[in-house]
Amino acid sequence: MTAYAAGERATAWGVLGCELRAVNHRFLELGVRLPDELRALEPQLRERVASRISRGKLDLVMRLRSSNGGDALQVDDALVARLGELATGMYPRFPGLRVEFTELLQFPGVLQTQGVDADALQSEALALLDTVLDGFVQAREREGGKLAAVILERADGIARIAAEVRTLVPQIRAGQRQKLQARLADLAQPLDPGRLEQELVIWLQKLDVDEELDRLDSHLSELRRIFKGSKEPAGRRLDFLLQEFNREANTLGSKSVDARTSNAAVELKVLIDQIREQIQNIE
Repeated sequence: MTAYAAGERATAWGVLGCELRAVNHRFLELGVRLPDELRALEPQLRERVASRISRGKLDLVMRLRSSNGGDALQVDDALVARLGELATGMYPRFPGLRVEFTELLQFPGVLQTQGVDADALQSEALALLDTVLDGFVQAREREGGKLAAVILERADGIARIAAEVRTLVPQIRAGQRQKLQARLADLAQPLDPGRLEQELVIWLQKLDVDEELDRLDSHLSELRRIFKGSKEPAGRRLDFLLQEFNREANTLGSKSVDARTSNAAVELKVLIDQIREQIQNIE
């Protein structure tokens, strides 16, 4: 399911930013990009994301930006003072000596960078990730609610078509029985009535779709139960359920001897494919 969330957190070492984005994927695939200061935290970050997200192609990006536009720098004033005293004492010997400010900063030990407390920074990163994950999950839940409404609407369409087929089945059976009897009546040698009835029963049983329609109803009940009663990730379970939907629609089409049920099977497969596409977005 597509989703996006981002956040920032001020730390003693600069502003820590985090972005988490996802696109549809059948399984969980997580890509991570971190600043050097947080490289060692990657396994924990992956574990934290996987504990709350089970499906999707995700990209997690963290950045550390100094609040003053660069690394926090400090000057060793005592060392600069000693260097100044040394320069003053040597001036009579080297009156033309000039030292640029940038050259002074390059002297070993003059310019110092503020060290990073790795443990503290990692704690800040984990706290920020938790906040971003909260927003990410909420965004997914909002989108999931919209997708559920669309899928349940298609499920209602499947139920309507299945009900229409149920009303057609008795008519189709009667019509096929009459056609078969008319053809047999044209035979030069009439068949034994008992044998005729037996053949009719066997033939009509091959056209029976009550079992397929019952299974469709059962699958629809399970689909609605998942959306209305379950809070657990259900994307893979729905994938399997849609395979069963498709199996019943295929069987219904293969048994069809009437244009109306053939059209119904096609309409069923269209609705099932539409649901299948949307389910790829569901965790």
